[in-house]
Amino acid sequence: MSATVTASAAATGVEAIAAGRRSRHRRHAVASIVLGILVVALAATALMVGNTFYTPGEVIRVILGETVPGASFTVGELRLPRTVLAILAGVAFGIGGVAFQTLLRNPLAAPDIIGITEGASAAAVVGIIVLGLSGPAVSAFAVGGALVTALAIYLLSNKGGFSGIRLILIGIGIAAMLQSVISYVLSRAAQWDIQTAMRWIAGSLNNASWDDVAPLAIASLVILPFLFLQARALGMLQLGDDSASGLGVRVTLTRVLFIIGAVALLAFATAGTGPIAFVAFMAGPIAARITGPGANLLLPSALVGAVLVLAGDLIGQFALGARYPVGVITGVLGAPYLIYLLIRTNRSGGSL
Repeated sequence: MSATVTASAAATGVEAIAAGRRSRHRRHAVASIVLGILVVALAATALMVGNTFYTPGEVIRVILGETVPGASFTVGELRLPRTVLAILAGVAFGIGGVAFQTLLRNPLAAPDIIGITEGASAAAVVGIIVLGLSGPAVSAFAVGGALVTALAIYLLSNKGGFSGIRLILIGIGIAAMLQSVISYVLSRAAQWDIQTAMRWIAGSLNNASWDDVAPLAIASLVILPFLFLQARALGMLQLGDDSASGLGVRVTLTRVLFIIGAVALLAFATAGTGPIAFVAFMAGPIAARITGPGANLLLPSALVGAVLVLAGDLIGQFALGARYPVGVITGVLGAPYLIYLLIRTNRSGGSL
């Protein structure tokens, strides 16, 4: 009799676990679909709305390659590259941010908090003002700056063993140093150079072109499949290094590869748009609230990042009476969210 009761209780427990897993998968799928629909809706709005409104039919004809008077240039050469760049940058910032937050098990460990985007910005500003670079050379310099900064932070924080808290603190210190470099260089710059450099400080989609889209699109095609294939290993790292190792994850290799992939993605995104403030920081925690505990956050974070950039750009262009760079809008939204997360992290110990 007792054996039968035990078996029945075990079966009930297994069924409950299976039901919980199905519920989490269903919530994850629904959240991802809704976020995807929102990205499409915002992108469609960005392509249709402006000084001249174009109908969905006209926009679709332009995308399909037809010649539509007026729309072919306005939509095809101005709005479409801006919208595609916004989506790609949002995806890159969202995935790069949640990768760092998951690896370090701390929502404050976002690239724009720990100095990686400042590395790209500082390199770009120095390239423009001190070295007189322009165009693709500035973007390449920005990518190099982000990669070098990330390497320096990792090496400095890895003394005596890897520590996430040490990495965050060192990153915040390096970010402050790089911000001082940017301020010093700008204080000695000519007026016309300051205007060019401002994109690398505020984050902007203004003057976006297909030349800006191409490097980020290529980087995304190379890096994103790898990161998504390793999503399960990333989730296991949330359990701690010992538990992940026990489950067969090569902890050090996985961490290094994810950091390299995330930094490269962030570097190319920053090179295309400048450091759009707080998108990498906000995307993961927002996605975690939407999908619930235990969910794989890579896809939802990518979609949330795209939503934040698209919505911020639309608000900056049309909602405030004057036009503001998208980084200004996301900065205004992100600052109070940072305060909220600081309070929550202090109370709960800091997981997503």
